[in-house]
Amino acid sequence: MVTTHEPRPAEAQERRRRPTGPRRPLTRRQRENRAGLAYLSPTLIVVIVVVILPILWTVMLAFQRIRLINVRRAGVFGQYSLANLELVLTSPGFWSSLWTTLVYTVGSTVLSVLFGLIAALALRGRFRGRTLVRASVLLPYVAPVVAVTFVWEILLSPQFGLANNWGTRFLGWDQPIAFLSQRQYTLSLFGLDVDLPMALLTVIAFEAWRYFPFAFLFLLARLQAVPGELEEAALVDGAAPSQTFRRILLPQLAPVIALLCVLRFIMTFNKFDDVYLLTGGGAGTEVVSVRVYEFLTARFDIGAAAAQALVLAAGLVVVLVIYLRFFAPRIEGEEA
Repeated sequence: MVTTHEPRPAEAQERRRRPTGPRRPLTRRQRENRAGLAYLSPTLIVVIVVVILPILWTVMLAFQRIRLINVRRAGVFGQYSLANLELVLTSPGFWSSLWTTLVYTVGSTVLSVLFGLIAALALRGRFRGRTLVRASVLLPYVAPVVAVTFVWEILLSPQFGLANNWGTRFLGWDQPIAFLSQRQYTLSLFGLDVDLPMALLTVIAFEAWRYFPFAFLFLLARLQAVPGELEEAALVDGAAPSQTFRRILLPQLAPVIALLCVLRFIMTFNKFDDVYLLTGGGAGTEVVSVRVYEFLTARFDIGAAAAQALVLAAGLVVVLVIYLRFFAPRIEGEEA
């Protein structure tokens, strides 16, 4: 007698789920998509952890009244309000610091790009020791910021600085100038007294000196890509050097200069270490980034500091939109 075993309901259901035929192989496009996702996943994870999550955390803190003592209570479902933005926008000195930031950023950006352009034009030709000279131009940019700020403080010291020593000995200065601690300096020019923001101008000069090699690298690379036949043809036609630069080189450099201005504006607008190491934000050099640091360290007001960071980000977004709308190079056939 043969006994048959009836399959259990669970086993029968499992058998029905199993594919009856061979599994279809993946197409080439599917394999490429899976390989692309596998290659991109580490970068995507890093971007989410390092960039996106901190931005979301900052936005969350900006709309909650969070101080250092209760930062652990901050959460996604906290009490949101506009109190931090109101506090920041109505706090004494905010608008003056914002104006100082704009002056500092625009002045540093223009001067750094201008100095980089002059250096690129001067060092584009062939001469003996060109590689060494080009490498030495990069020293301000690659040197540690702590070291170069210390050197500038020593050079500009009113007690024993080299600048004041030469100024009083050879330039006829009546007394030493406190470049980094004097808010206003009265300069007599053609019988008129002009008040100069001395500390702010000094910080702008430092920023331009430190970061002009950044513009120098971009502009020199673009100059070397300009065909030499264009300048030779202009020389044969009797064009002056200024005309050659204005009619031939400048149109070639215009997109690079626009990009450099945007990059340097973004970098300088958020700059903190240079200003803080030189003046500590005093003598009329308090930029918004220094105020953010003071809200964190002096007031322990994390929410207000995050709100000021959002104000900085909003300003940079406006600048970026203007660049992309009017100055960014477009692909041929692309709609504006």
